[in-house]
Amino acid sequence: MKPIHPDKQPSLVFANRRGEIKDFPGLTMAGRSGHWFFKPQLTEMIPLPEGSDLFVLPDRLPIGIDPETGDPVLLDSSPDNAGEGIQAVAAFMAPAHTAIYTAAFEKIQPEPIPLPLFAYTAVGWYQDQFWVCGFRSDNDPRQDFAGFNPQLLREKTVKKLNKFSRNRLIQHLGKCCLTYGCPAAKNYFLNRFEAPLPTSPVCNARCVGCISLQPSGCCPSTQDRIRFVPSPGEIAEIAVPHLNKIKRGVVSFGQGCEGEPLLQAETLEKGIRLIRKQTDRGTINLNSNASLPAAVERLAAAGLDSIRVSINSSRKGCHTLYYRPNDFSFKNVLESILVMKKAGRFVSLNYFILPGFTDDPDEFQALCELINLYRPDLIQLRNLNMDPDWYLETVQYRPKKKPMGMQNWLSELKKLFPGLRFGYFNPALRD
Repeated sequence: MKPIHPDKQPSLVFANRRGEIKDFPGLTMAGRSGHWFFKPQLTEMIPLPEGSDLFVLPDRLPIGIDPETGDPVLLDSSPDNAGEGIQAVAAFMAPAHTAIYTAAFEKIQPEPIPLPLFAYTAVGWYQDQFWVCGFRSDNDPRQDFAGFNPQLLREKTVKKLNKFSRNRLIQHLGKCCLTYGCPAAKNYFLNRFEAPLPTSPVCNARCVGCISLQPSGCCPSTQDRIRFVPSPGEIAEIAVPHLNKIKRGVVSFGQGCEGEPLLQAETLEKGIRLIRKQTDRGTINLNSNASLPAAVERLAAAGLDSIRVSINSSRKGCHTLYYRPNDFSFKNVLESILVMKKAGRFVSLNYFILPGFTDDPDEFQALCELINLYRPDLIQLRNLNMDPDWYLETVQYRPKKKPMGMQNWLSELKKLFPGLRFGYFNPALRD
């Protein structure tokens, strides 16, 4: 479907201290890319996708664009009432959408605490609706808001939880579905698309933006981590019926509610073999930091169909600063990609997108070199869920040039690598 764009620049939006969101027609919306602020092009904006959220950003002042000069302008007090306070506003876009610009703001000093672990997309107001700087990066409807009927979902979830009361993994997914609203868990209970198979309560990295475990005093994790290792039987009890019932179904190890699944390689290997002993249908996928190439090789031999390798950067230094790995290196990650490619399996890069960093010319060059050498099949354009300032400080971002722009970045990659696929979800590779 052809994207819809505004025919005029949307106005800046802000919030007062009570969290009431308003617009200010005196300034148009701005977009942030790294350390720079830009006037978004009309083709860089779409209506706020259904199922998205709006966030108020405490201790951060909004930045807009002067419509006459095109320069960024800080709005440090409410234009309606200077005494009611002012805060920046951002959008958290629904799944399958990727940011072109993050929200434009300036932090109030002293340094405020980091924002919670979400993505913060630039948002504005025009013709009675919100507009965001982003694009639809995958047409697959598996996590579209309109596809989830709350009453039906609860009925099916409760029914399955009662039926499989002894399967700890199904009980865990019930909490993910009903408490945290995890779209993958929802789809499992609705018997469709991709089902999650979390397995690991531990990790071999200390990712700064980990969404399941954060140190005390930091921003809170967005969900609880699984506390047990399921048995191969519990795994197969989820995966086999799902793959048999769903046309082009997918099951995936490695979820946001766990650590690193490769640390449970023996359990995963037994689980995969047990699944494939009972069905040859569907796709078995692993979402991973790809830290243990020997374990990846074992899983490929057992029947793993695809791997999604999560990386924040194609540069060793930036990768290490974000992941803070224990006993593995960026070289090991690349070796795991080679292992899967040599086995004839499918490789995706879960390439965390942050405008200004992702499309930095040096980062772009490093990604091109990685693609040339290791030939991944797909890049998943998933937004980095982290305070942008905190992230840029973490990876010691010192740009030499302005960013390329996310649309230019994507266009250049498609020209250079015409066989490379782009999307958001793990693809189904067979019926």
